[in-house]
Formats: sequence, C-alpha cells, structure tokens
Amino acid sequence: MSSDDVELPGWVRELLSESRFDRYLKRTGGEVDEAVRLYDWNVQVSAAFYGPLHWLEVSLRNALHHRLRERFGRADWWKSAQLADNAKFKIGRARRKVERRADSTPDDVVAELTFGFWVSLLSRTHDRQIWVPAAHRAFPHYSGPRSALHQDFMGMLDFRNRVMHHEPIFYLDLPEYHERIYRLLGHLSHEAARHAERTDRISAVLDERGM
Repeated sequence: MSSDDVELPGWVRELLSESRFDRYLKRTGGEVDEAVRLYDWNVQVSAAFYGPLHWLEVSLRNALHHRLRERFGRADWWKSAQLADNAKFKIGRARRKVERRADSTPDDVVAELTFGFWVSLLSRTHDRQIWVPAAHRAFPHYSGPRSALHQDFMGMLDFRNRVMHHEPIFYLDLPEYHERIYRLLGHLSHEAARHAERTDRISAVLDERGM
C-alpha cells in the first residue's frame, strides 16, 4: 500500500513528501499513525548510530594519516604519495577549501577529507603505494586480507551516508551494522572500541522494536 491509497496528514505530504513516506507506509500496511511512529523510531536509531560512526570515521582518518605521515616523513604526505586520480581530485578540493584561510595547516586538509576518501585508500588501486608500505600498520589488531577489510568499510560507508543524509535504515540488519562498527573499530584500537561502547545507546533503541 502506498501514499496514493491513503489520506495523509497535510504536514506529512508537504514536509516529508509522499515518495519519502511510502517506504514507511508500506512497512506498516498503510497504517498512517504506525508509519509516523516508525519514522520517529528511524530518527532515533539513526541518532543512536551517530556516536559510534563518529568514533569509527575519526579513528580511521587519524590512524591512516599518522601512518602515512610516518611513511613519507611529512604532514602533507599527499604531496609525495602516489595516489589515484580520484583521490588527488578530492585532496585538491579539500586544499582549495581550507587554503582560503591564511592560517591553514595540513591537519585542516585531513579534517576536510571525507570518510569515502579514507576508505578508498584501502582499495586495490592503492595496494602497493599505500597499503603495503604504510596503511596496514593502522590496523594492529587485523590480520586478514586487505580486500576483505576494504569491503567491510565500503559497506559501512554506504550505511554511514544513509544515516548522515537522513535516509530510512529501519529495514536493514541493524544489529549486524552495530556489530560491524565495533569489529572495525577494534581492528584500529581495542581501547577506542571499549570507550565508544560506554555511551552507546543502539542496543536500547533496537530493543524498543524487538531487534
């Protein structure tokens, strides 16, 4: 059942849009009030995922940056590293943005680069130039192949983007994503994973819908 078959409140049609609300309406069998409650819960569970995703993204970024800075002997390591064209483009865009400020530093460029950029450094394209000489050292608690790690992070990148762009996630295997965040964070640092768990509300929100 879609929004064409039921009478939606005006604010839902105008502010959420029929196309956006359809997925919720279909899940609840056309029950508008239940669909609104599901929408509210989707907001709550997305908010709960924000904290652990923050820890994972910032930890990956800084762990890779530290190892690459060591490898190339400079904070702006991208000036020496052999990178794919897409990675060079993203760095150039980040540099142009931060260099508008007179006091910009390489750390400002690092902070400007997206999660997708850092995940791309784990791809096959950067295997010889980045992974082998330096990036693998960012994961002291991981001993598997680079390809599996990259695939895991690619899935997390897609999930992260859904959360940050306010997309529906209620239909996904949220307990699996919850576990994956801590598995990946644990590859970087067991201590960071334990710290992030202290304020984690995901399990409590999932329990509200018996997940």
